[in-house]
Amino acid sequence: MTTTETSSQVQQWTNLAQQLRVDSIRCTTAAGSGHPTSSMSAADLMAVLQLSYLHYDFDQPKNPNNDHLIFSKGHAAPLLYSMYKAAGAVTDEELLTLRKFGSRLEGHPTPAIPWVDVATGSLGQGLPIGVGVALAGKYLDKLPYRVWVLLGDSEVAEGSIWEACDKASYYKLDNLIAILDCNRLGQRGETDLGWNTEAYAERARGFGWKAIVVDGHNYDQINQAYTEALATHGAPTMIIAKTKKGKGVSFLEDKPGWHGKALSPEQEEQAMQELKPQVRSRTFEVQKPAPAEPAPEIPPIVPQLPRYELNTSVATRKAYGEALKALGAASPLVVAVDGEVSNSTYAEDFAKAYPERFFEQFIAEQQMVASAVGMSVRHKVAFASTFAAFFSRAYDFIRMAAISRANIRLVGSHAGVSIGEDGPSQMALEDLAMMRAVFGSTVLYPSDPNQTAQLVAEMANHSGIMYLRTTREKTPVLYSPDETFSIGGSKVLKQSAKDQATVVAAGITVHEALKAYDQLQQDGITIRVIDAYSVKPIDDETLLLAAQETGGKIITVEDHWPEGGLGEAVLEAFSLVNAPLPRVVKMAVQSMPGSGTPAQLLEEAGISAHDIVEAVKAIIK
Repeated sequence: MTTTETSSQVQQWTNLAQQLRVDSIRCTTAAGSGHPTSSMSAADLMAVLQLSYLHYDFDQPKNPNNDHLIFSKGHAAPLLYSMYKAAGAVTDEELLTLRKFGSRLEGHPTPAIPWVDVATGSLGQGLPIGVGVALAGKYLDKLPYRVWVLLGDSEVAEGSIWEACDKASYYKLDNLIAILDCNRLGQRGETDLGWNTEAYAERARGFGWKAIVVDGHNYDQINQAYTEALATHGAPTMIIAKTKKGKGVSFLEDKPGWHGKALSPEQEEQAMQELKPQVRSRTFEVQKPAPAEPAPEIPPIVPQLPRYELNTSVATRKAYGEALKALGAASPLVVAVDGEVSNSTYAEDFAKAYPERFFEQFIAEQQMVASAVGMSVRHKVAFASTFAAFFSRAYDFIRMAAISRANIRLVGSHAGVSIGEDGPSQMALEDLAMMRAVFGSTVLYPSDPNQTAQLVAEMANHSGIMYLRTTREKTPVLYSPDETFSIGGSKVLKQSAKDQATVVAAGITVHEALKAYDQLQQDGITIRVIDAYSVKPIDDETLLLAAQETGGKIITVEDHWPEGGLGEAVLEAFSLVNAPLPRVVKMAVQSMPGSGTPAQLLEEAGISAHDIVEAVKAIIK
């Protein structure tokens, strides 16, 4: 490139960067809130990226060859939206609707905008999800697109960032480039490392990344860093850019107290005089990706699900693994991640059959969920499994996945006191409540392996956040392999015209309810037993009918704390309809469990067959 060409290029970068700063100020001032200074610090970094390195067709956001740009520092949304305006994708009028009711330009990015892959704003999420997208690009799509992630220095305090760094290095994700906007100032003052850019670099190198330290306002250094990043093979790259918050405006630049504060109209005018924008609404052409054909899709076929015969016993966690393997045979889009417990969740069955579609995440549950979310960006049917209790570590990722409109399938094994001797640290007793609270989620708790297999297949065909709870112990097969199950359904296992009460159970407690049924029969007492395998959505029609036909007496029994689980799902079903509220007795784990056999712990928790018998006798008096 000649000196004249270089000078012209620098001028282009400068013009775009200034426009991005101007628009970040204008839209936040119009909104009366937002993060202009956090946007201004990264404007030079994004100007060079947008003009010279990003390959994206804004007219075709679903183009499989598009690069992916993720703002992990989601509060810099004004900068992102200003980039969209500069690309001609957003009008100036729409830009000024930032943060206003009904605008798709929300305070933090969400996929309400077609060019946004995932919702960010809860810090520490963008890079882990970027790892998932990069895994899909390198190992599944096998396309040359790059994943660019803009990080803030404050969010690098999040442990999830280092989970992401570890897995990105382990999988040699050379298609992943992180850009750390090191502007020194966080919300309440200086960050823990301030401008110690070499410390950030050493940490990145310690995790196996190529690290490049630059002046984030020096176009030559930024340009060279991006060039080096694209030439790096076998490792991800982190560019650590020393920047100034509020860059370009004297009363904002590197000044504390401006985080998350919009300028007044008078301050905006003063800032415009200092920035001296040549133009305010120029469109800058973004390079489109080179045409490349993804691997031809093999159409999915109907999975040949495993079949389990009556009069045998099989753990539902094992049925999950075998069903997942069957789905893998039926569709190449099915992928799996696990938290280093695949020999317990039985995801190992899939891993052995399809190692190229299985990604071990080790003991990093936040990254595990993030990888599944990232793969869903690339339209993979992602299943993530671990012990149910450990999903609580990743709850923020699950919550944000719902905002991202992600389609992920989560499978938690070893739930409740019925796991036995491992003790309470391994016993998920909050998971049903946790997952039910997620927007648009589906929560399933099968009691039988044939039921499990069918529900796993159903999960693959549904959207949103799907959660399946499995049981550690072997349990009797209750249903024929030809029985059908649907999301939102239930099964009435025992019923008669003389039923005096209804027992609603799910998972392990279904088997206790059936034992109780037999014991009550000996005393001349008949009950209805409902297997509420779909906890959300719950089968309210069957519950309403049961309440009418069994004297308005319902007992719910669950291997879970009383808050937020099956019992409350049943109560909600009655609260949403115009019908008499039955008498509902909730049986659940009430005291902190210890170690013991499953039978001992079910008895101690008060949810065994013996306890159900006593509860039925009490309610029908």
